[in-house]
Amino acid sequence: MILQSFFLAWADVFRPRALKVLGLGVALSLGLFLAMYFGLVSLIGAFTPDTFTLPWIGEITWLHSAVSIASLGVMLVASVFLMVPVASLFTGFFLEDVAEVVEEAHYPTLPPVRKLTLAESFGDTLRFLGVILGANLLALMIYPFVIPFAPLLFFGLNGYLLGREYFQMAAFRRMHRDEALALYARNRATIWTAGALMAVPLSIPLVNLLVPVLGAATFTHIFHRITRG
Repeated sequence: MILQSFFLAWADVFRPRALKVLGLGVALSLGLFLAMYFGLVSLIGAFTPDTFTLPWIGEITWLHSAVSIASLGVMLVASVFLMVPVASLFTGFFLEDVAEVVEEAHYPTLPPVRKLTLAESFGDTLRFLGVILGANLLALMIYPFVIPFAPLLFFGLNGYLLGREYFQMAAFRRMHRDEALALYARNRATIWTAGALMAVPLSIPLVNLLVPVLGAATFTHIFHRITRG
């Protein structure tokens, strides 16, 4: 069920209507990272001298450029961790449109969706964002002390967080909250495994730009497959 939902979602995000959402998602994510990168370069520029002199070597003029180039590599690596809260933030924006594309293509007989209020959507997004930010900041402090197990911690933690987030937000569209939470509790292992799978593209720089839309599509499939038994 998990792999089938994942591969169906890959096809769904490239449907004509979903491509617009995908393009917007990639543009917003990329724009955020570019803004962070240029902010980092500006900060480096403020504290890095244009030239300095070393004994027996002479004047060094390329340090500023070298540090700026190195900062790009740092940002690409950091994006593996930063994309987790970014995906969380953008999920609330993309979920409705992506879910509609998935449901129209694969589940056309469904009744009308329960529309979430703006307060519900905004509150859920902020709550999920806060939990994911806090958990990953804590994990970043732990990673240096458990280096051999850091990948397991990354995939285990984010599998749990992303699985819970994407599934509950998909379920809230069609169920009351108590029902959605009970359904999540009964299928926790499946959802956690699917979330860990979603953390794989999340860990690949540039590919992780697709995760918010891909995650919304994947867990829309998983929700419907679970409810249909």
